[in-house]
Amino acid sequence: MKMHKSISLCMSCPMNRRRFLAGCAACATTGSLLTLPETVAGQDDAKMRIRIVYSLHGPQQTGPDWPNVGFDFRPVMDRINRQLTRRCRELELVSSLATGPEQAKEILEKDKTENIDGYVVYQMNCWNQVVQTIAASGKPVLYVDFQYAGSGGFLVYTAGFLRSQTPNVGFAASSRMRDVVEAVRCFSILKKGGSVSDFVTATAQVRKSTTPAAGDLSCRPDDLQTLSTKECLERLKAAKILAVRNQESGPAEPIMGIPMEYVSFAEVNEAWKAADKDQSREIAQRWQKNATAVLDVSPDTLETSAAMYLGMKNVLKKHQANAITINCLGGFYGGHIHAYPCLGFHELNNEALIGACECDIRSTATMVMITAMTKGRPGYISDPVIDTSKRQIIYAHCVASNKVFGPQGPTNPFTIMTHSEDRQGASVRSVLPLGYMTTTGKIDQGRKQIIFHQGKSIANDPDDRACRTKLAVEPVGDIEKLFTMWDQWGWHRVTCYGDLKEPIFALADAIGWKVVEEA
Repeated sequence: MKMHKSISLCMSCPMNRRRFLAGCAACATTGSLLTLPETVAGQDDAKMRIRIVYSLHGPQQTGPDWPNVGFDFRPVMDRINRQLTRRCRELELVSSLATGPEQAKEILEKDKTENIDGYVVYQMNCWNQVVQTIAASGKPVLYVDFQYAGSGGFLVYTAGFLRSQTPNVGFAASSRMRDVVEAVRCFSILKKGGSVSDFVTATAQVRKSTTPAAGDLSCRPDDLQTLSTKECLERLKAAKILAVRNQESGPAEPIMGIPMEYVSFAEVNEAWKAADKDQSREIAQRWQKNATAVLDVSPDTLETSAAMYLGMKNVLKKHQANAITINCLGGFYGGHIHAYPCLGFHELNNEALIGACECDIRSTATMVMITAMTKGRPGYISDPVIDTSKRQIIYAHCVASNKVFGPQGPTNPFTIMTHSEDRQGASVRSVLPLGYMTTTGKIDQGRKQIIFHQGKSIANDPDDRACRTKLAVEPVGDIEKLFTMWDQWGWHRVTCYGDLKEPIFALADAIGWKVVEEA
């Protein structure tokens, strides 16, 4: 039999990606109504009744965010429902959608008369806050990541549950459906007299038992040369970061000893407009010639991207700076800038300058530190995803260098594509070298800490969901520990090719900071 319920969905509020979307839940109750058929595996009083709650903006994505604009979640949810129903026959499964806490509360209120024994919460978009309300019910909860879609929120919220020792939440972070199935089947432990704690322990055992053992972590030779700690600190003092966050400009406090200044959108946009048209055309033609392919990006878009690169370079020169980070999404969606800076950042990073996404100042400072320390190697800022089925952490973003060993090093192939989440502008899928040791981290001046982990580069994932470049790394150390820090450090990390453990620890010692090893 089929049952139906109506759920209020946020279909009208603007969705501008990542943290811009955190406010969607607040206006969700003003949206239109969706009638969702619940998947039911037969009414049977002897079975435990489990509700699957999909946490997302709506059944089809209308705005830019992970996984991408226009993404249709309906066949994905149907497939999950069918597979869980077929393979968890000992459970009765029903499903609902929720955009935020209000819908989650409505579901819980209804379930007081529905004899629901537990919940599976699928994080389908990044920042919808549904799982927190469901977890507060005290019922057993299995929290699942729909990877390259909900991964940012999943990592941050999971770390929060682990930090607070939330006793009723287990989690699954696997791209392999059978791993999720085995975790869902752990609800049966409760039917056999087990406790909620036993359920959570069982989900952890499933996750760990389905994670492959560590592979061969020996790496290809890498002739990495680093500066002494003293020289590195001198380079940091001589560097300068320009932060473009809004229309304000003026002085800013240094970060990690690196001078910083705020620059307005207007100044960058004027530099873009003033860029030499012939030079912009030449750069665009060079990009097109050097790229493996140019997909869905027009020559005009390449030229406007090249003009943005030239504009940013002129702004850097004017302010005697070597690093720039721009609130690219807010600037572009707000009409303050008229070209994505992605390709310009790519080019700057190839030149041992620093172009960093989303006005993330901590990540930008980390990139400045890495480039100084390694005599020119670029940092790669990313939104990580963890896949236990492959024992991987995947670093995803729409900007990446293709000269990971520095300006004089070899190049790797790259494809020019649209910016993934909104399918506009131009960005880069860089096919990064495999078999090398990488170092990943981020600084936090308030804590006086550097977070740190390492891994061997083992794959480039071409999945069309989420950001274009996806470097997959097998982490050195404990992949389970990698789930624990995201609520404290945020989602971004910065990756560099090379073993930087000794110079990073030495730098931290010299300035009185601490290194936090997250794996």
